[in-house]
Amino acid sequence: MSKLLDAQNLAKKRHSGMLKKDGITTHYEHLMGVVTRLKNLGVTDEDVLSAAWLHDIIEDTNTSFEDIDQRFGSRVSVLVLSLSKDKRLSKGRQEEQYMKQLRESSFEAKLIKLCDISANLKDIKDSKLSKTKKAKTIRKISHYLNAIKPDLVKNKASFPSITSLIDGINTVMVSFGQRPVSL
Repeated sequence: MSKLLDAQNLAKKRHSGMLKKDGITTHYEHLMGVVTRLKNLGVTDEDVLSAAWLHDIIEDTNTSFEDIDQRFGSRVSVLVLSLSKDKRLSKGRQEEQYMKQLRESSFEAKLIKLCDISANLKDIKDSKLSKTKKAKTIRKISHYLNAIKPDLVKNKASFPSITSLIDGINTVMVSFGQRPVSL
C-alpha cells in the first residue's frame, strides 16, 4: 500500500464519526477538501499529501507523534507536528505556541495550513453556527493566515493558484467584517 493511501486510511479510521465544529461536515470530508486543494495547487509530493491527511490526527485523536513517525517517517511526522496544537497547554499558551510554530514551519506545512484555512472557511460559512461564533472563528483563522503570509508571498510564483485560493478566502473573510489579505 502506498504511503498516501495508508495516510488516507488511517485518517479515515481515527477520525471516524467525528464532525467538524459546524456539526455537519465529517472530519474525513474536511481532510479530503484539504488534500484536494493541495492537489489543485499542483502539489504532488506524497509526504506533503500524506501529512495533509494526517494534519489533525495528533490534536484530535489519541495518535502520537511517535506513531506517525514510525509509520510514515520523520518528514511526514514533523509536518504533522508543526500543524498540531499542544493540548497540554492552557488555551492562551496553546495559541501563542501554535502561532510561533506556524511562523517557523516549512513552506510545505504552510501550504497545508493555507488549504486547511480554505476548507475550514467553507465549512464555517455553510454551518448553522451563530453569526457571532462564525465571526470569532474567522478572526482566529485570519491570524493564522497572517502568520503564514510572508512565505506564501515569497513562493507564489511557484504556486500561482495560491492567489485564487486567497481570493476565495478573502471573499468569506470580508463577508464577516475581516480585512482581506493581500499577497
